[in-house]
Amino acid sequence: MTNRAVLITGGSRGIGAAIAREFASAGDRIAIHYVSSKRDAESVVSSLAGSGHVTSQADLREPAAIREMVDRVAAEFGKIDILINNAGIFIDHPIEATTYEQWQQAWADIIGVNLIGAANVTWCALQHMPKNGNSRIVNIGSRGAFRGEPTNPAYGASKAAIVAFGQSIAKALAPMQIGVTTLAPGFVETEMAERLLAGPEGDGIRAQSPFNRVAKPEELAKAVFFLASPDSEWASGAVLDFNGASYLRM
Repeated sequence: MTNRAVLITGGSRGIGAAIAREFASAGDRIAIHYVSSKRDAESVVSSLAGSGHVTSQADLREPAAIREMVDRVAAEFGKIDILINNAGIFIDHPIEATTYEQWQQAWADIIGVNLIGAANVTWCALQHMPKNGNSRIVNIGSRGAFRGEPTNPAYGASKAAIVAFGQSIAKALAPMQIGVTTLAPGFVETEMAERLLAGPEGDGIRAQSPFNRVAKPEELAKAVFFLASPDSEWASGAVLDFNGASYLRM
């Protein structure tokens, strides 16, 4: 399981950066995708164990840019064994308190990145994936796909769609021996959530879990590492709830 070529979208911070460190520590080569935070992406690369890691930029709302980004990574590594669709955006747009223009923009941006962008990255990466039983695609979903996101309905919809997308391509790619899974976390201790966790809502967010805390990025990284392993083939099509029992579904 060493020396695999791993592409992580949105890898310049938070969950993506933790995933990169987990895979690099096992001897894999990592491509950190970023949109605008080149300095952060380079900082993550410099923190990784091993060598041969790269950064690659693309706006995931632009199909041509995605294809160029993925092809650059494949040219550098010679293949793409593992794709982690981690990139995502989260924009408040409550239906009862948003203008029509704001509503339209939020839906276009969130669906464009979280769903269509991930689908396009997946198509492009598949062109470079070995069909040897070791290639894997792991999508980062959310418990919001199942419980709803009242102030961020496009986000909840995008994550529900990622679940369906993952299960659809799991069936399509199984004959190629490529496994596809989805990790569905709750709140995670990242820069994105820092303001909420440090504010008056923080105690309530932590109390959603009977463990009275939120997840650490490193915990998600270890789960993703297993889902991307050769041993995970029979999990293909599965959605792993990873929320500390903060939301339970049938």
